[in-house]
Amino acid sequence: MLHSKIIKKMTAGCCLAALILTLSGCSGSKSTAPAAQPPSELKITYVKSPLNIPSIIDKNLQTVSKEFAKTNIKVAYPEINSGAKQTEALAAGSLDICSALGGTSAILAASNGVDLKIVGIYSRAPKAFNIMAKDPAIKTAADLAGKKVAGPKGTILHQIIIAALAEEKLQPDAVELLSMDIPPSVTAMLNGNVDAALVAGSDVLRAQKAGAHIITSGEGLVDATIVIAARGALVKNNPDIIKRYLSAHRENIAYMNREQAKAYEFTAQATGLAPEDVAVMAPWYDFAPEIKTADIKDLNETQDFLLATGLQKNKIDLTPYLVQL
Repeated sequence: MLHSKIIKKMTAGCCLAALILTLSGCSGSKSTAPAAQPPSELKITYVKSPLNIPSIIDKNLQTVSKEFAKTNIKVAYPEINSGAKQTEALAAGSLDICSALGGTSAILAASNGVDLKIVGIYSRAPKAFNIMAKDPAIKTAADLAGKKVAGPKGTILHQIIIAALAEEKLQPDAVELLSMDIPPSVTAMLNGNVDAALVAGSDVLRAQKAGAHIITSGEGLVDATIVIAARGALVKNNPDIIKRYLSAHRENIAYMNREQAKAYEFTAQATGLAPEDVAVMAPWYDFAPEIKTADIKDLNETQDFLLATGLQKNKIDLTPYLVQL
């Protein structure tokens, strides 16, 4: 049976320790090989949902574009929300950096041979990912047994419902999971076509205002890690490009912390939320970009979830895919 966090711990602390040491080695080592010719253009995804405040700030301030304009590198921002489509574009070479990519998508892509590197963490937001219902009789995950639940499969939200069911000693097949995107999942729940929905970001507030309630969030179940990923060849040949990108990204985070009211205003305009709703949701997110021990643990647990549910076929060592520059 799947454990409460879905995951069987990695073979003890030695594997985790080795991974941390590897990351430390990456950050401290100096390559003697000359950097390859920098690209003339960078393609970096713009993903504003569920509440990606640093990305929205960058859209307004053009922090990343201004940084690369110093060396005549143009920046394009394709809007690709789907994790699978982001990694497909990365594999095809039509995308350089995934600015906000679900940990599940990154791991699945890596296990399927996509040459990518996780170079930072975009966010951790377990409170932003929720299981919701409109029927007041459904109060806990145990009440979902035999019910229909709508939401996106193979995602953090899918991971959360499996974990929540496991907490109640229920197997994943205790519910009928209908795979669909978040907005239609909320609509189906509100219309009574399904009993519960897997909901994230601003859709949580939308559902609450329409009479739905939260059964449980991801807090205590998963860390809901979103990563920053880049093409492996770009990281290998032009590590300075990644360092400059991460530096500009940190500038956007600093602006968010320093100019909170303006940051929330930008976010309200981009998402259609009221500024007061942004203020409610913003504290759900931890945007610190450094890869921490807890992040490594969560990513390994995410891989165990993918393997246990059959979404991932081959287990991989995540060590080579994690790079701290």
